[in-house]
Amino acid sequence: MTTQPSPIYYGIIEPKTLMSMSGMEALQAIIAGTLPAPPIARTLNYGLVEAEPGRAVFAGVPSTDHYNPLSCVHGGYIATLLDSAMGCAVHTKLAAGQGYTTLEFKVNFVRPVLETTGEVRAIGTIVHFGKRSATAEAKLVDAAGKVYAHATTTCLIF
Repeated sequence: MTTQPSPIYYGIIEPKTLMSMSGMEALQAIIAGTLPAPPIARTLNYGLVEAEPGRAVFAGVPSTDHYNPLSCVHGGYIATLLDSAMGCAVHTKLAAGQGYTTLEFKVNFVRPVLETTGEVRAIGTIVHFGKRSATAEAKLVDAAGKVYAHATTTCLIF
């Protein structure tokens, strides 16, 4: 018998609940559908699809709803997926009671994302995880592995 994944639902996770779990436990619960996905994921049609220590992957399907006046997907959509992947890669390493915030991130746009690009994946990985800071990188790729953008971030651990 095959187990079907739980349906995704959206909402706000109580800080008390989030802080009682390790980062890995929280992200696995979102993937499993036992904790809600953040509302922005519904708005932008993307979501967390993989999480393992030091790595997080988000998938999204861009549409003309995400287009800018230049007739391609707005850089903010791309940056959001990359920021989510990098931040959640850091989140996978947090112990219960720890938190983090992004101090800065940089995005390089390599080629335009279009509605015809299909599903894209933002793959985030840890570069460094220390006591007070962490750095991560991510790339946005299509189904064939073609890179559309890449990014780096620095996060504060607290």
